[in-house]
Amino acid sequence: MAGVKFEQAMARLEAIVGELEKGDLPLDESLKIFEEGIRLSKNCLKVLEEAEKKVEVLVQDKNGKKQLRAFTSEDLDLKDSRGEP
Repeated sequence: MAGVKFEQAMARLEAIVGELEKGDLPLDESLKIFEEGIRLSKNCLKVLEEAEKKVEVLVQDKNGKKQLRAFTSEDLDLKDSRGEP
């Protein structure tokens, strides 16, 4: 599981959700793929948490001095409100 790339894990999670939503699998098979999905989701969460720690943005303070600070969800909100992609 450690060698699975984030995108591959997400694609497999989507497939698992689709299979479970159909509801036509036997219980034991449903449990098996549900457990796989849990492992994949934990792996994805770990990757996202590590990426979040690495992300920083360059900003200016009131005095025009540039400083590094942690990237937050507020940065996304500001970007959206300015009409940027």
